[in-house]
Amino acid sequence: MKGSNHKQDLNTIAEKEKKDFSDFQGKHLLLELYGCNFDKLNDELYLRCQLTSAAKLANAVVLNIVSNKFEPYGVTAIALLAESHLSIHTWPESSYSAIDIFTCGRNMKPNLASQFLIESLEASNHVMKSINREYPPFIEEQIRETF
Repeated sequence: MKGSNHKQDLNTIAEKEKKDFSDFQGKHLLLELYGCNFDKLNDELYLRCQLTSAAKLANAVVLNIVSNKFEPYGVTAIALLAESHLSIHTWPESSYSAIDIFTCGRNMKPNLASQFLIESLEASNHVMKSINREYPPFIEEQIRETF
């Protein structure tokens, strides 16, 4: 009997570890924002700050931000995250923005980041596509913790 309980305990632990690895999966959100505030879409510094705030809400660590202001309108900004990336491309003249939020790891909250950006850019409408990115099984031993 004792051996049977031990085997059951090992199975429980194995299932828990399997669940822990399944929690690792990446989430990739593709966000289309319509009817956004022109001035906010055209403000490079504002957008850099919004990307930083969105990343923090997602529990991500910002490693670097690169951005470019286009003339006469538009901004592209990319936040390199320890957990992947967050990017925004804006067309203020069309009140439109395309946003990419990709997070990998445990305890990530990309949906909070997306809701924050929808609200902060004052989008009147949006479309979001979500892609679950499963890690390849051969990297189970290589999963890294963030800082």
